[in-house]
Amino acid sequence: MTERSFYHRPVLLTEAIDRLNVKPDGVYVDGTLGGGGHAAELIARLTTGRLIGIDRDLEAIEAAGARIAAIPHTARFDAIHGNFHDAAALLSAAGVAKLDGALLDLGVSSHQLDEASRGFSYHDDAPLDMRMDSTQPLTACEIVNEWPEGEIARILRDYGEENWAAQIARVLNDRRKKAPIETTLQLVDVIDAAIPKKYRAKDGAHPARRAFQALRIAVNDELAPLERALRDFIDLLNPGGRLAVIAFHSLEDRIVKNTFRELSDPCTCPKHFPKCVCGKVPVVKLVTRKPITASELELKENPRARSATLRIAEKLEG
Repeated sequence: MTERSFYHRPVLLTEAIDRLNVKPDGVYVDGTLGGGGHAAELIARLTTGRLIGIDRDLEAIEAAGARIAAIPHTARFDAIHGNFHDAAALLSAAGVAKLDGALLDLGVSSHQLDEASRGFSYHDDAPLDMRMDSTQPLTACEIVNEWPEGEIARILRDYGEENWAAQIARVLNDRRKKAPIETTLQLVDVIDAAIPKKYRAKDGAHPARRAFQALRIAVNDELAPLERALRDFIDLLNPGGRLAVIAFHSLEDRIVKNTFRELSDPCTCPKHFPKCVCGKVPVVKLVTRKPITASELELKENPRARSATLRIAEKLEG
């Protein structure tokens, strides 16, 4: 595996790295290393500092390591195979007690989307996989063929915001009784049969987009641990340290937005109280009151950046 074969175009690159206020001697984490695009820009701004990259995809770690090794830098770089949801334990094991900044790019990498064999794409025929970490046991194929119809409907509704969740789950259940659904295009055919053509999205979006998103989230357990992980990263930050998070769909962004807001304004006193008596004080300040989105230039060069939103919080003293 090489950087060439694992390609990932980082979104909101300068917007995110600039706003981390990188200290040349600081300690930073790229919790979603991917192909190393953000990490390469970050480490270029370090001198005697340290960058730790975390990723659940072994191919990503190999490609990012090669990319960073090929650019001039004096900082220390360490790559860890794991999930950023477990960053507190992973960093403790690596001897890292405090951070000066962290970045999370919650999207699927370009390589994972474009590499048909990974099973993320509804455009190419491939085994129903969708694992970001190829060492984990759970695949999309197992969910599609073995999980109860009602649970599949819930996943499609809650994780994909799919209006036709129950109908898709019903058709899927009928089809799998006759033969297993083992490939991406077999699943696309199920979805195509379940959604009446006159109700397809008017924006031209692929009818399988929401269902594939939902299954990917379920396979990789992307949402449930996210809030705790964000709070763990904030706990790890030194005062003045910043956490930058790039999200790609409303479910992720809502968790980031609400977590940052609660940490910046934790007071639970009724609004009519003249002063706070609950004793809860802000832990962070919001660097971005509104999310940063991609520029028109970036959108022309990388249409996948269209749904990206960047939010940043800074750790307060005390």
